[in-house]
Amino acid sequence: MSAPITGIDHLLVGVRDLEAARERYRRLGFTCTPRGSHIGWGTANYCIMFPDDYVELIGVVDRTKETNGLDTFLARREGLKGVALASDEADGGYAALHAAGIAAAPPRDLARNLELPEGTVQPRFKLVHLPPEAAPHLTAFICQHLTPEMVRRPAWLAHPNGATGIRAVTVVVDDPPALADAYSRLFGHGATTHTDELLTVRCGRTALLFVRPDDLDDFYPELDLDDAPAPPYIAGMTVAVTDVAEAARVIEANGVASAANPGSAFVVPPDEACGVIVEFCAEN
Repeated sequence: MSAPITGIDHLLVGVRDLEAARERYRRLGFTCTPRGSHIGWGTANYCIMFPDDYVELIGVVDRTKETNGLDTFLARREGLKGVALASDEADGGYAALHAAGIAAAPPRDLARNLELPEGTVQPRFKLVHLPPEAAPHLTAFICQHLTPEMVRRPAWLAHPNGATGIRAVTVVVDDPPALADAYSRLFGHGATTHTDELLTVRCGRTALLFVRPDDLDDFYPELDLDDAPAPPYIAGMTVAVTDVAEAARVIEANGVASAANPGSAFVVPPDEACGVIVEFCAEN
């Protein structure tokens, strides 16, 4: 079934104060797009664009309108809320899901207003939402861009920290190997590998890493994770940069201390990134 899914399209970071979140991620060396607002919904966003994927900072701006569960999520915490899977053909993906016995919702159109200096434009998308059993412990949907030229401009792809894309997403669950069958069904049997402690799912250039709570401490021994949420939850993302030492210099010059000395990678703690562990690694 993996053919209609080409990789990770974007990650959603739920934030309680959208403007404050934009400033936090600016201090981490990221360039944000102009503000966007979802048509018909009570949510708005800033996006951090890379050549092949991106991070969406999303917040509630009108509680009288549909928020797709974001208000409920933010009542508990800020942080990574979900994963959008990339597809060039949402309709074909929907058909393939049903052929595999996965009861996905029919394709749904979405548009947002994007506030540019020269005027507002409306990027459009087509979404296919997955049932919980298709991607257990991970809020996931398929996203097809209908107007990709509107959302990737050269200036938005240039980040002071040298970021070039998302390389991994870390999800904390109680029993990672128990999820292997579901993710093999969704992505194909060759996409999953697991040990007694860790499940790795390859999705294009990005790895979905399912770990136990105790193993998260081993992944990030330099962090104090005593206040981490109870599983399941998406804990963090790994972002590739062109120069790890330069990325650390940029971030520290903005007043953000990294949690480890830069070498092949370094980490920014979740209280600096709206509840997200952000790891910076060398570009492969």
